[in-house]
Amino acid sequence: MQIISLTIEPADAGKKVRGILKGRLGFSAHAIAGLTRTERGILVNGKRAFSTAVLQTGDVLTVDASDRRETRAQVRPGNWPLEIVWEDEWLMVVNKPAGMVSLASSFLPETPTVAGALAWKYGEEQPFHIVNRLDKGTTGLLIVAKCGYVHNLLRERLHSGQFYREYRGICHGCPEGLAGTIDLPIGRDESSGIARRIRPDGSPAVTHYEVLKTDGMLSLLKLMPETGRTHQLRLHLSAIGHPLAGDWLYGKEEPALIMRPALHSYALHLLHPVTGEALNLTAPLPEDMTRLDRSIN
Repeated sequence: MQIISLTIEPADAGKKVRGILKGRLGFSAHAIAGLTRTERGILVNGKRAFSTAVLQTGDVLTVDASDRRETRAQVRPGNWPLEIVWEDEWLMVVNKPAGMVSLASSFLPETPTVAGALAWKYGEEQPFHIVNRLDKGTTGLLIVAKCGYVHNLLRERLHSGQFYREYRGICHGCPEGLAGTIDLPIGRDESSGIARRIRPDGSPAVTHYEVLKTDGMLSLLKLMPETGRTHQLRLHLSAIGHPLAGDWLYGKEEPALIMRPALHSYALHLLHPVTGEALNLTAPLPEDMTRLDRSIN
């Protein structure tokens, strides 16, 4: 169970429970209604309370933030390797390998999934909510919330200054200058079931990059997405004439170099949405990208 306990300070005396739940703890109106319907969803000083209850200084407000509905998709557990980089009762950060998708898909029913690997390790009853999805071929850090409450808090912060994401990519050629910004809107490509394309009526998409290493043929890039559109980093680099090595969709297949798009979720920096702890996590380049990086002279 995910339990939040809060002692009411003088500044919050006289406020109703729903005001604290929404303003201080970030619960939605829908979530508050669910808590109210649950016998021990909201407690004040150990006794059941409703969202309209008025709080006084020193009152202890306890909230059960655990999930109250079954996950919609059926998860198929699988004994697939998945490194846990960091974990507490509220969330975890995993280092996703290439070839694994975040969630099960009808298009890829036999493909290993993050959800399935976690169900194998922790049991099918434990709910998991993927926060920042990564493409099947992309490796690296991925956040998983253990309840819908934390998932919603993290999703709200995902593309804000409170949630920093940094990738490593190896592209063909070298982008102009040692650093720059790609600001090109992204929308669906109607000619493809999976691809996206740059289009004036697309959603805003901004990527910042820095060249860390280059030999003119290949470049190791530091990539910092400001937004999170599908295939954003891959498409943006292709759009400026420097596709990722091995990107079969926006560049070309290159099995002699690498068997997948050379993209890795390298670093995450964020404040824990419940405890306030600063999380600063990194994952080293996987073997295939390390080998390619060493070839850049």
